[in-house]
Amino acid sequence: ATRPRKASRFNLPFLIVVALLVGYGLLGVWSAVANDPDYRFSRQLSGAAVGAVCMLLLWQVDYRRLGDLWVVFLVVNVALILSPHIPGLGTDAGMGAMSWIKVGIQVQPGEFAKVTVVLLAASLVARYGGQLDQVREYLKVLGVLLIPFLCIMTQPDLGTGLVYLFISAMALIMGGARPKFLLVTLVVGILAIVAVFLVDEFVFKYEKSPGVYEYKLLKNYQRNRLLVFMDQSGTATTDEGYNLQQAKVAIGSGGLFGKGLFQGTQHSLGLLPEAPTDFIFCVLAEELGFLGALVLLGLYIALVLISFRIARSSGDLFGMVIVMCVVGMWLFQILENIGMDCGLMPITGIPLPFMSYGSSFMVVNFVMLGMIGSVWAHNATLKQH
Repeated sequence: ATRPRKASRFNLPFLIVVALLVGYGLLGVWSAVANDPDYRFSRQLSGAAVGAVCMLLLWQVDYRRLGDLWVVFLVVNVALILSPHIPGLGTDAGMGAMSWIKVGIQVQPGEFAKVTVVLLAASLVARYGGQLDQVREYLKVLGVLLIPFLCIMTQPDLGTGLVYLFISAMALIMGGARPKFLLVTLVVGILAIVAVFLVDEFVFKYEKSPGVYEYKLLKNYQRNRLLVFMDQSGTATTDEGYNLQQAKVAIGSGGLFGKGLFQGTQHSLGLLPEAPTDFIFCVLAEELGFLGALVLLGLYIALVLISFRIARSSGDLFGMVIVMCVVGMWLFQILENIGMDCGLMPITGIPLPFMSYGSSFMVVNFVMLGMIGSVWAHNATLKQH
């Protein structure tokens, strides 16, 4: 049975979980940035406030009007990602990555491009009505979806690029791509990664100074991150190895109940690098313990389950793919960030949704919430069980 649903209706459980998750994240960041002059908690609060307004506004927008605009999304996406290369506009984000622009304030366009990647992927696969089963059409869609990844690698920003790929993979799965197409794509991707390492090692490797080698295709820190992940038994001979060791110490020292909010020593003493961003989960685990980490995971599970329900209630493929792409993006970021802190995944610098410091990141996550809210509000019917 079905019943009509008003377009302006809000999903109260969804909003409650979001409020709790954002509040929890702000509490963690508040502690992580205390007494750290490189970060300002007021900026995180501003990001949350602007993001909340964006979410409420997008909730009222009918997402179905965007269903045929994949070309527009592609153009906007490319423009956003390549904007840091504009002379006088882009700025170095560190480690040689041109990922930021200055427009009065520093903004990371690659973060906002996640929104257009979701809309691009959803609108593109929705054109096939869930029947993306022809090789030629699949390759066309795959080629278009690879464009954002190739653009972000010109910065280069591998972490954000992986997020784009995961969003695209989710869209292809939900769009009805044949399993054998997806399997072949995965195998080719793995072979491409291996080929990059081999070509870098045997063709492009050069000695920058006695005993110090550089590579052209991958940065040294990118190679080190993967090597540290593959062999964690050695000592911390690289920055990446040191970061991983300190992350494990922070998580382990928290115990069951933690040391108490603002009482963490790993980040307050400067032993844990990038604590408010990449390693915010370590701060939470050290100060609030295993139980505090469980609360965070519980909130994430609740957010994902409610979003799944919204996707199921969607009246069209476009809306369902939007929600599932956002959920897939969150799941990948959660698993990768927490996994890298525990040594279960390579260190990539992927932030933790609603937790990691960064106003651009916070606003983008709220925009994603607004898109899910739009799908919820603008379906013609709601399934009743």
